[in-house]
Amino acid sequence: MDKNIVNSFFITTPIYYVNARPHLGHAYTTIVADCMARFNRLMGRDTFFLTGTDEHGEKIVQAAEKNGQDPQTFVDGVSALFQGLLPVLNAANDAFVRTTDSRHKQVVQKILQKVYDSGDIYFGEYGGHYCYGCERFYTEKELEDGLCPQHKTKPEYIAEKNYFFRMSKYQGWLKQYILDNPDFIRPERYKNEVLSLLESGALEDLCISRPKSRLSWGIELPFDRNFVCYVWFDALLNYISALDWPDGEHFKKYWPGAQHLVAKDILKPHAVFWPTMLRAAGLEPYRNLNVHGYWLVRDTKMSKSLGNVVDPLSMIDRYGVDSFRYYLMREMHFGSDASFTEESFITRLNADLANDLGNLMSRVLSMNARYFGSIAPSPKLITEVDQELVNFACESMARFQRLFDGVCFSVALESLWALVRGLNKYVDGAAPWTLYKNGDMDRLSTVMHLLLNALYKIAVHVWPVMPQTAQTMLEQLGMGHLAGAGPKGALGVNLAEELESWNNVRPGTRVAASSALFPRVDAKPKEETARRPAGADKKSAAKVATGAEKGAEKGAEKGAGSRAEKDHSGQTEKGPIAFADFQKLDLRVGTILEASRHPNADKLLCFKIDLGEAAPRQILSGIAQYFAPEELVGRQVVVVANLPPRVIRGLESQGMILTADRADGIELLSVSGPVGAGAAVS
Repeated sequence: MDKNIVNSFFITTPIYYVNARPHLGHAYTTIVADCMARFNRLMGRDTFFLTGTDEHGEKIVQAAEKNGQDPQTFVDGVSALFQGLLPVLNAANDAFVRTTDSRHKQVVQKILQKVYDSGDIYFGEYGGHYCYGCERFYTEKELEDGLCPQHKTKPEYIAEKNYFFRMSKYQGWLKQYILDNPDFIRPERYKNEVLSLLESGALEDLCISRPKSRLSWGIELPFDRNFVCYVWFDALLNYISALDWPDGEHFKKYWPGAQHLVAKDILKPHAVFWPTMLRAAGLEPYRNLNVHGYWLVRDTKMSKSLGNVVDPLSMIDRYGVDSFRYYLMREMHFGSDASFTEESFITRLNADLANDLGNLMSRVLSMNARYFGSIAPSPKLITEVDQELVNFACESMARFQRLFDGVCFSVALESLWALVRGLNKYVDGAAPWTLYKNGDMDRLSTVMHLLLNALYKIAVHVWPVMPQTAQTMLEQLGMGHLAGAGPKGALGVNLAEELESWNNVRPGTRVAASSALFPRVDAKPKEETARRPAGADKKSAAKVATGAEKGAEKGAEKGAGSRAEKDHSGQTEKGPIAFADFQKLDLRVGTILEASRHPNADKLLCFKIDLGEAAPRQILSGIAQYFAPEELVGRQVVVVANLPPRVIRGLESQGMILTADRADGIELLSVSGPVGAGAAVS
């Protein structure tokens, strides 16, 4: 079949080796596979997503003995951990294969017999450097200073009689196939690595058995009961056993669109062993091998011995599954290594999700509620600026689709976030609050119509990565009926068609009045946060007029910007004061001339405020999670003008902006009409 016209998509993770519990690397590969499956379903392709566990080999026996269990009991327990992780990651796989399944064993034995009968498996004696960690022999040339390149340990030299696969026979064919199909292995650096390996010398034959005298835990060779199959020859065949090779309908439908997803440490088995095995069995190779790098912790590869393994469950419990999925897909440039830190996770969550996407959704819905009673308005005249926005959105979506299809996930998401940031700028430029104030309802209805529909476009495009968030967005936009309306629970849309329409949130649709997709996360360590007073946590933060972040963090500091402690009812503790105390407050109305984010604090905004003095005041306020700085320029606010200056995160604050609570956030305290800068409040 011509691979260029295949409309099926078959994505596999490597089947995970069950000698240890799942960690961040397993979670990442599974999430990437799930995102690819969801994306391809939205693109209208018949999609099948496979994952599973690899359960044979010497390391399994060793791990089982260490745990005082027989191998089958041990693998049953660890495989269950991998299966249990899938719903936690919100991974919607279609099948889960285990190499101890009877169906898989039968396929392995059929392939072994087929290749043996063709003359490509022979019996011989071999001596080589055997790494028990990798469960494979290494040649002298493959060792690095006499050590296994993966485990940095000295292999044991073993000489024994075994069965061998004539892999060397297919060296020329494999090299030419890779050259003829330049995207067969991607990214390109890994294709070049494999070609370099093939060009460096003769490809050796592959030892594919282990004598039962040394290892009995494995699939027995059909032509010699004294041997079991080498774990890699066994494991790789899961990709077709799960499709019911040779006669299953799934195999006929999905194998032409096969895509494998692996980490770079198992490049050779998938790029060399597997294609030559398929060739020897008379089967077409897979369509693409997609290879990703390592997740590093403090620039070091994760290792149980180093104690730096990241538990995905704890990250999800703390920050939510969609934030976790987004961070992994956005932070790693596919093919390269990436470094995981909780600090970078929080920064990405606050910047991209809370400040950009969450703030945009909140602004648009709250403005639409205020101006149109939460009903989507009808557009009027489309201006040149509006058309530029639509064109930019279509370009961003098209680029997202092209890059995501080409496994450039991080860059694809950046393209989509360029649209998110562009929409925030569009809001600032259109200034709906000014249009409403001036009674220009025709222009205002067009602006809000475009914004609501742009949010819909973002929701359907972000669904492969953040399905729960996308569903919430669609429900808030009055489009919840699309969730689960497609095949296998996908959205009832086709992404390719989304580039051609711009009227999905139709006039008259009732939308939500507010949104709070991603609350900002305090970057402070969890144990330190737990020691903070009840009134200083993130739920009560910024509910009282504030010009600082340091007040609550330092605990003992008082004065401008410190948080007010609250009692168990959530109300600030108050007592009667003398009128003379009230008279000490210098409250003035100021006009915001400039607004920007604090360079060293996510929660702080920096303002230049005209109080009718010789020079504007610089005032800091911890309201960044509620307002974009650009929308505040020109607003009039009430300022406490006689507080002593304080230096906060390196910048001086010369007063305090007053705010008022509301159910879903805060409002700036202002006046009913324009007054002169510096007017006294009395």
